[in-house]
Amino acid sequence: MRTYLDCYPCFFHQIIGTSRMMNVDEQTIRDILVAFGQSLPRIHAEAIPPEIGREAYRLISEKTGILDPYAKLKKECTQQALSFYPKLKERVASSQDRLLEAVRIAIAGNVIDFGANADFDLDKDLAVLLSQPLAINHYRAFCHVLKRARKILFIADNAGETVFDRILIEELEKQVVYAVREKPIINDALYQDALDAGIDKIAEIVSSGTDAPGTILNLCSDHFLEIYRSVDLIISKGQGNYEGLSDETRPVFFLLKAKCAVIARDIGVKQGGLILMKAKNYDFPVRENPIPIEEVSCE
Repeated sequence: MRTYLDCYPCFFHQIIGTSRMMNVDEQTIRDILVAFGQSLPRIHAEAIPPEIGREAYRLISEKTGILDPYAKLKKECTQQALSFYPKLKERVASSQDRLLEAVRIAIAGNVIDFGANADFDLDKDLAVLLSQPLAINHYRAFCHVLKRARKILFIADNAGETVFDRILIEELEKQVVYAVREKPIINDALYQDALDAGIDKIAEIVSSGTDAPGTILNLCSDHFLEIYRSVDLIISKGQGNYEGLSDETRPVFFLLKAKCAVIARDIGVKQGGLILMKAKNYDFPVRENPIPIEEVSCE
């Protein structure tokens, strides 16, 4: 996804919000904002939002000396999400379509975000999101590809959200590689965050090799790229990964909440819409039909 002009105020807003969360003094915040503004002409014109966001958070760390400002909050989010795990598992077990319910839970978990959606309330938001219909629902194509997939790459987004991802992975019943960020960036999941969520019990955890708040392939490790190019299905969680992979020609399915107006407009939904969407540039063998979702099954 290209960077829209509307994205730039958001980067400045995130710098201010993150810095104040860290109790940074106003002069240092101003210095970070000035340095970020001065960096923009050096960023190439085709840069996608995660590339620019990477620079914003690099400057925060450089000016404050704090490498992982969200470390404590990530731990707290994971523990809170784990407290929901038993009830969410019961919800899956009692549903008519276990996989679809697990997909919906994974998408609902995308509400956890200290970048674009820092004012979320997990307890209140979950109840609303799990009763909300999907704005884009490519479940039919997802099922078709999943049935034939031998190996799946699951690209993580935020810490805490990892617990909701675990619920979906447990329903996939396939070999799964779970990719996290290499270094701290906002509240994106790292290796330890995936361990804390119990992902190691059900999937192989790898690093994408990047410290960007999204999957930028030319910044990823060779090991990750080898996996990315060899798997039969890619599940991409969250806005940052959508921004990085939306134009790719691989069998990618995007699971996210369209938390910002720019991404909602790019996808073609209302802000706040819940998304299960296949990549537009990959020729999937199944076309979506306007049939009731209750008639679609992965059985």
